[in-house]
Amino acid sequence: MDNQRLLIWAIFAVLAWMTYQAWQQDYAPQPVEPAPLSEPEPTVSEPEALGLPEMSDAGEADAVPELPTAEDSVTGGAATAPEAAVIHVHTDVLDLDISTRGGTLQRATLPKYPVAKDQPDIPVMLLDPDPGDIGLIRTGLRSASAEQPGPGHTALFSATQNDYDMDGDDELVVRLTWSDGAGLELEKKYSFSRGSYAIKLEQTFRNNSMEPWRGDQYAQLVRRFHARKRKMADVDSYSFDGPLVYDGEKAEKLKRDELLENGPFQFTAENGWVAAIQHHFLSAIIPDREANHIYQVQADETTMTASAVGAKQTIEPGASHTFTETLYVGPKLQKQLAQIDPRLKLMVDYGWLTVLSQPLFWLLSKVHTFFGNWGVAIICVTILIKAVFYKLTEASGRSMAKMRNLQPRLKSIQERYKDDRQKQSQAMMELYKREKVNPAAGCLPILIQMPFFLAFYWVLLESVEMRQAPFALWITDLSSRDPYFVLPLIMGAAMFFQQRLNPQVGDPVQVKVMQVMPVIFTAFFAFFPSGLVLYWVTNTLLSIAQQWNINKVVEREAKQHKGAKKPKPG
Repeated sequence: MDNQRLLIWAIFAVLAWMTYQAWQQDYAPQPVEPAPLSEPEPTVSEPEALGLPEMSDAGEADAVPELPTAEDSVTGGAATAPEAAVIHVHTDVLDLDISTRGGTLQRATLPKYPVAKDQPDIPVMLLDPDPGDIGLIRTGLRSASAEQPGPGHTALFSATQNDYDMDGDDELVVRLTWSDGAGLELEKKYSFSRGSYAIKLEQTFRNNSMEPWRGDQYAQLVRRFHARKRKMADVDSYSFDGPLVYDGEKAEKLKRDELLENGPFQFTAENGWVAAIQHHFLSAIIPDREANHIYQVQADETTMTASAVGAKQTIEPGASHTFTETLYVGPKLQKQLAQIDPRLKLMVDYGWLTVLSQPLFWLLSKVHTFFGNWGVAIICVTILIKAVFYKLTEASGRSMAKMRNLQPRLKSIQERYKDDRQKQSQAMMELYKREKVNPAAGCLPILIQMPFFLAFYWVLLESVEMRQAPFALWITDLSSRDPYFVLPLIMGAAMFFQQRLNPQVGDPVQVKVMQVMPVIFTAFFAFFPSGLVLYWVTNTLLSIAQQWNINKVVEREAKQHKGAKKPKPG
């Protein structure tokens, strides 16, 4: 009985943990309104405007300058500089604006990903120069000498045209050039590939002066960083929204409150990256592999800035050097991310069940390539999981079927010792032992299913491949709730019928709690992704079919056993 009581509390604990995310809206901090911009201030020096670690020969940060203001994030710290032109880039998957002020990526929309199915003409926007919802990726070079400037994100570049369209080509290249007029030149080359959200950046620096030039490259991701309010009907609000860093060994999400309280987060790594992730989408800076970089993330009340600074380089007179890195602005497509670097799959936040979620997603993807429907893939994978654990759940089912046959004898014991709970429990345990029945065996199927249930929850919630994916009839988006609550009601009815197949054991309170579980599950699942409910409905129906068959087999075996015990006539 203690095992059953423990199971009941475990189920409630899991459900409470899930629904806490939805109900947290009543307790979460209110969103902070973006602070109004101050009047433009005089231009500051470039290292201070960057908000990056200062350079040192040891490759470590000497100090952490103050975070750039929102004004500096938009203007590049050059409020008094000439107005910059905007270059529009259109590929088959990206609409992008590049400012000639530093070659900053300042606006990016995803035409293939509408904000909602009923708003197909409004694409998701990941980069935006608006201070209230800012998103920028700015890059440049820093000089170690004030006499020889580095073309940073405040430098003004030039381009041969203002519009670029991929049309029918497989690649598109955008070039921007800068010169100080005294022999220092920089060409920024952005390369786009068909179907890809990765942007390859090459910065070729030529030193045609009479003195060596020494400096480093940097890239910064500036992103709005407001406090968030969770909404029960908004699946997007369930996911982490903020900076994610990788130090070469592990990925870490940086929480807003901790950054504000503890100050900038900084580390040095050879194979690291920094990103700003949100539900289904991300912006990221991926420096060259095997190259030492200093990474830093800092934040104020409305904005976070993630930086990657490379090692210093010395370029002799007459020489040139090309700095390269990869930028990514788009959905969390695991196949594309893995092609850039296998570690980038960690940007898909499956939480602590990644070890199960990633193989499940791989299996789902393989099945989907065959059927072309994610809903059918979920059903097929559920059947496969059920088949893998069939023998284990069969043993549990046989024990439950035997418990069902013992019900009359158990009720007799309960009536006989209704005033003595100790003797009642002792008599029941003796009966279980004599008949070789484990009353807790029915817990096993649920305990087996729970990790896969949670792993499926994260796969369906976090995998952008499932976003707005249709199944059939009224289910047009497997990543959001059933609009008519039909699947949750079917699930509740199936769970109720499943209970009819299984014995109701335990004290009256436990029995009543188990009887209301279908109602509780129906209420909770009403707001879960419909793909998750589809999985649970399929699993429940398979469990009913399996238990019904086992019950018939056990009843037939019992009759045969009784027939064998009857004495032969005469």
